[in-house]
Amino acid sequence: MTALAIETAAGGGTVGNTGFAITANGAYAARLVRHGGQDTWFPERWTLDGPEPYAVPLPGNQPEEPDAGVLPMADGRVLIHRRIADRHSFALLYPTGPGTGELPLGSVEAAPDGLVLLPPSPDGSCAYALAAGPADTTLWLVAGGAFGPELVARVKGHCSGGVWLDRTGRMLALDRELDGRTKAVAVDLERGGEVTELLEITEDSDDRLLLADADSGLLLIRSNAPGHDRLGWGVLGSALPIRFPECLRLADAAVTPFAIQPGQVLVPESCAVALRIDAAGGSWLGIWRPAGRHLHQLAAPQGWLAGHGLWTPGGVLRLPSSTEATPCAVVGMTAPPDPAPAPPPAPVKPAAPKPVPLAQAPLTGRRQPSSDR
Repeated sequence: MTALAIETAAGGGTVGNTGFAITANGAYAARLVRHGGQDTWFPERWTLDGPEPYAVPLPGNQPEEPDAGVLPMADGRVLIHRRIADRHSFALLYPTGPGTGELPLGSVEAAPDGLVLLPPSPDGSCAYALAAGPADTTLWLVAGGAFGPELVARVKGHCSGGVWLDRTGRMLALDRELDGRTKAVAVDLERGGEVTELLEITEDSDDRLLLADADSGLLLIRSNAPGHDRLGWGVLGSALPIRFPECLRLADAAVTPFAIQPGQVLVPESCAVALRIDAAGGSWLGIWRPAGRHLHQLAAPQGWLAGHGLWTPGGVLRLPSSTEATPCAVVGMTAPPDPAPAPPPAPVKPAAPKPVPLAQAPLTGRRQPSSDR
């Protein structure tokens, strides 16, 4: 691992954070931070596409609840999701000199814990939320619409997850629990939420989609098809089976992918994948390529916001971190090279046949000499 840069900037928050999210293009991030030593929370926006990152606090008229959700938008505003009794309200926050501007977007009625923000959409101009019930799930456009929150799809079954499959924000993958099994399905947002099956390894397995890369089609999945939950990979649209690398199976540790290297259009096996490794002793970083078949386990940067980061097409992994000394920082790392494959053993040259004494020569299959000679 090579540390390319440690970019820092002063910020107003402390190490405590919840709900960290990064836009698909890596320009902005947002999180909820606790101010000083007080039990008060406010949103904070990170700008990541300049010469160095910097944080802008976005406090409102009153502190936020610690379970509020935040999502960065491509234009630099931050969506905030507040739970108020049985309603979920949404607003866009933006800096206005010394204060914070707020644009209310409306609200959705749902169970208090039954609506969650989905990851930032690829175009960055829209934001979606998922409200899962026991029998069906509703998908809401909560930012980017014309008239406040809009119901865009209703999916049969209890859905979770949320992975974007393209760069336009049209195709969304969800993990749907139906009839006692969980399968990943694709929801077409331009066709009224039309649902198609996406992942079924076996009829009786639970198959969840964790990550997808729109350029290469590389998919990272978790399934119990091998007999227990395993991390596997495949390629969207490929006829080849899902593979479950043994190197991604660690004893006493959970391995979760969080970023795939983009830009590898025709070579999904060469995509670098960043993974979060959690065990009793803490969290650290893993880097793996399908073609390499080797998991590099690396110490995470100090203050890493575990489970968050983005790859550049050139293979630099950018990891956000926050410490007391540097509350807003990005550490750039390159993946170490995979070990060279072991050379195949040289073919063994057959030994020269050793003459067998005539008295010991096998006679099986030989014609016996004639008795009249």
